[in-house]
Amino acid sequence: MSIYDNAGVVQIPSGTKASKLYSVLPANGEGDFNATRGSSATRVNKDGLIESVATNVPRLDYPLIDGVVKDCPALLLEPSRTNTFQRSEEFDNAYWNTSRIETPSKDGVVDPTGGLDAYTLEMSTGQTSGGGVYRTGISVSESNSFSVFAKKGNIDYLVLGDGGLDSSQNAVYFNLSNGTVGTEYQNAVGEMQDFGNGWYRCTMKYTETSSDPKFIYVTNVNGQTANSVTGGDYIYIWGAQYEQASYPTSYIPTSASTATRSADVCNGSGTSAEFNDSEGVLFAEIAAFDTNVGNARIGIDKASSGSSERVGIGFTTTTNQIQAFISRSSTQANILSTVSDITTFNKIAFKYKVNDFSLFINGTKVGTDTSGNVPIGLDELSFDDNDGVIFYGKSKQLSTFKTALTDSELETLTSWDSFNAMAKGQLYTIE
Repeated sequence: MSIYDNAGVVQIPSGTKASKLYSVLPANGEGDFNATRGSSATRVNKDGLIESVATNVPRLDYPLIDGVVKDCPALLLEPSRTNTFQRSEEFDNAYWNTSRIETPSKDGVVDPTGGLDAYTLEMSTGQTSGGGVYRTGISVSESNSFSVFAKKGNIDYLVLGDGGLDSSQNAVYFNLSNGTVGTEYQNAVGEMQDFGNGWYRCTMKYTETSSDPKFIYVTNVNGQTANSVTGGDYIYIWGAQYEQASYPTSYIPTSASTATRSADVCNGSGTSAEFNDSEGVLFAEIAAFDTNVGNARIGIDKASSGSSERVGIGFTTTTNQIQAFISRSSTQANILSTVSDITTFNKIAFKYKVNDFSLFINGTKVGTDTSGNVPIGLDELSFDDNDGVIFYGKSKQLSTFKTALTDSELETLTSWDSFNAMAKGQLYTIE
């Protein structure tokens, strides 16, 4: 007998169409989710390439490990974001100012979409200090994420900066030869994501309010641009993005204006037949976009009750903290646990029963509560908490169970079958 014999809804990202995310159970379609997003958006497809999907189509995003797809997709749910840069793929356009380089050109290099729209940034003859493209006149809020896709040419370094590229400004140096972040100046923090074929998405996260120039520059010396290059040195770039937020999201292409990707919404799975008010389990394998992403919740609720009747799990405003909670008119149980990193996938199971609540994470019981009632009238599973707090992140699986599983079953449910499965699930590299 399988523990899934008692499952109500089982959602493993595998099938979508416009406005619908399919669930494995129940087989009659009652567990399918309603999906909306008021714009197109991008994802990484099964071939490891960035592609656009249409309005209202849920995104099944494939994980890249060392630039190669090595696992099943996750459901990608993101908040609304705006790419403040125009001409994000047109570095030869007058929108971009140039300094000490030849006119940026397309030279037949394959970009992260599989097309041939990558640009070469090449130092002009006689130049010895770094140069590149930059944009002026963008006023920013305090938290910012500045990114571009870059690939090594005949030299190693890309540098991103706001207002300048030395130690007096926010700037980050990126080694395109080995995929490591170099010098970080002021409060800037760099991240690199391997997109395969030599491409990295290089991101500078930082805090500043200014309208200083935003630089994308070529250099070959970590931490400096002066006396760092010679004429003919070059790298490749594609897809610039500027978001006024603390972490980067999926690529948003722009042309003659800025562009906004609408928020993903995914809710309305199930009916009262799929849930048990008196006891059950809510299970998810999920990851956040940032270690301090803020409140993000998944819940079983009574659709007509607002926040009164619900079972929920998710992330809190505390760094790397996971929450499980019960409401029946008021809070009946609230279990909190801190993990090492919520940006990797964690398997979370929350058992509920009158005066018997427990939270399991990655094969371990991490908290209990022995006093509290359970909700009534549960009839909907959603990537939100029915009280305005939406889940933004990635989900590999989401299930509900009609019985309160045993500790042994919960341990099995939240564990990995092997070390390799755990490493792959959390996007680790095995050497």
